[in-house]
Amino acid sequence: MPFHVKWKGILFFLQSQMPTFVMHLKTLLKYKAVILILSTLFFSCDRFNKVLKSSDYDLKLARADEYYKKANYVKAIQLYQELISVFKGSEKAEEVYYYFTYCNYYQGDYQLSQYHFKNFARQFPNSKHTEECYFMNAYCYYLSSPYYTLDQTDTKAAIKEFQSFVDEYPESSRIDTCNILIDKLRYKLENKDYDQLKQYFKLADYFNDYKAAISACKNFLKEFPDSKYVDEVYFIMVESHYLLAIKSVPGKKMERLDKAIESYLKFVDLYPKSEYLAKAEGVYSNCLQVKENILKKEKNGF
Repeated sequence: MPFHVKWKGILFFLQSQMPTFVMHLKTLLKYKAVILILSTLFFSCDRFNKVLKSSDYDLKLARADEYYKKANYVKAIQLYQELISVFKGSEKAEEVYYYFTYCNYYQGDYQLSQYHFKNFARQFPNSKHTEECYFMNAYCYYLSSPYYTLDQTDTKAAIKEFQSFVDEYPESSRIDTCNILIDKLRYKLENKDYDQLKQYFKLADYFNDYKAAISACKNFLKEFPDSKYVDEVYFIMVESHYLLAIKSVPGKKMERLDKAIESYLKFVDLYPKSEYLAKAEGVYSNCLQVKENILKKEKNGF
């Protein structure tokens, strides 16, 4: 057989086997990559365990700082936690506790980091980190504050802590941030109270308790005088006074109608361009009509 014919046959065979060869090569490279990754992890874990068991505390601190800089907070926090008691009372205690606290923060444990930030400020009142930690204590409460329909305990705590920070550090560069965050937190409380008072009003007829709705409106207007809902809330209070009056026993109707009229007049004076003005005028007209009917009955001896 001529040589060129044999060579063509060899080339054809190699070409036909190429996909299989490439596939095996890719598989081999994958296995090598996996083995390399596992080896690296094993070496890393083995190195960390040796440091963890070591009695060389300066080495542990160096490794903790190294893990912290690489954002490996899980390992860093284990080392820092041990070193807190080791370096207590020394010059290194402050920095160890500072970075330990931030490890908790970066892991998303805002409740625990809030505690440690506040504790840091108490333990190290003269530290260069004290103002920052005082602020972060409040900020952790802010991050823990839930959607406004849920319990707002953390929201109120955050406002209290931010205000405390402003009082403690009136010249701080963080004051503007505090005020912005306080406004956001108060907006949550505002929306929650707004929803609650509307719910009180909605259920007032069923439970025959318009006093609760009136009280909720008064509290809202006192707490949030600049709210975008303020004229609507005042109108709800006017209407609640009217509905309370007409559902009252005869002996209290006139007095409560006068209260409704008084509320209406204040409403008109405060919000002369309110979108609820027409509805309020309707309530006022009804008040006058009911009063007129009562006076007629009294005049006719009923």
